[in-house]
Amino acid sequence: MSKKLLAGPYLLWMAGFIIIPLALIVYYGVTDKSGAFTLANIMSMATPEHRKALWLSLELSFISTVICLILAYPLAMILRNRGMGQGSFIVFIFILPMWMNFLLRTLAWQTLLEKSGVINGILTALHLPRQNLINTPSAIVLGMVYNFLPFMVLPIYNVLCKIEDNTINAARDLGANFFQTLIWIWLPLSVPGIISGITMVFVPALTTFVISNLLGGSKILLIGNVIEQEFTKSSNWNLGSGLSLVLMLFILLSMALIAKYDKNGEGSAF
Repeated sequence: MSKKLLAGPYLLWMAGFIIIPLALIVYYGVTDKSGAFTLANIMSMATPEHRKALWLSLELSFISTVICLILAYPLAMILRNRGMGQGSFIVFIFILPMWMNFLLRTLAWQTLLEKSGVINGILTALHLPRQNLINTPSAIVLGMVYNFLPFMVLPIYNVLCKIEDNTINAARDLGANFFQTLIWIWLPLSVPGIISGITMVFVPALTTFVISNLLGGSKILLIGNVIEQEFTKSSNWNLGSGLSLVLMLFILLSMALIAKYDKNGEGSAF
């Protein structure tokens, strides 16, 4: 009983910062300003403006997740094959940017991509034409990939480290080349890490509004921007909560995928 009491502070933390806020979101999402029950806030996702923002968010999030996966898997394999532990210096350097404030990292890319920024300055010095980099969907994708790439690398790396060398050597002894080993050994055994990484990248990319605000110049509205504006500018908490409930469906779907393919938590990044 004394050991169970040690969980008391954690339970209070969950109640105060997780359960109660979620309950408020659900309450506001299914009521109007007078407090009457309604599903209009949730159904408003079907309006052309909100539907366009949602589809654009899904598209950019999907592209960012695919790019992160393409970049992360080879990097995770390189780190694993070099026999580096999670506490190694190179892994430490890789995750070091995560310790920096998320807003500062995004502002740094804004400085690099703007019309008078570093990249265009280099192009001008080389007598090359300036490029319109900022305030584009490509800039938003770049910001997503940069900020969320570590969340793809670490789960995959964690799973790859658990694959024994004897398994790989046995496949090679049986005549499998690198691509056959990759397709039939590496990829199937690393599915928990891949699913976990996809979830950890896709969900925050879908709900982000800071990256699109800074790198999109508030000209490209994602569904996260729409929800943020409903809370901060329009003060319409009911509509913002209703739209948030729709996004929660994607979070629940992601949790279901992790529960199915990573039952033992093998793809946990930390």
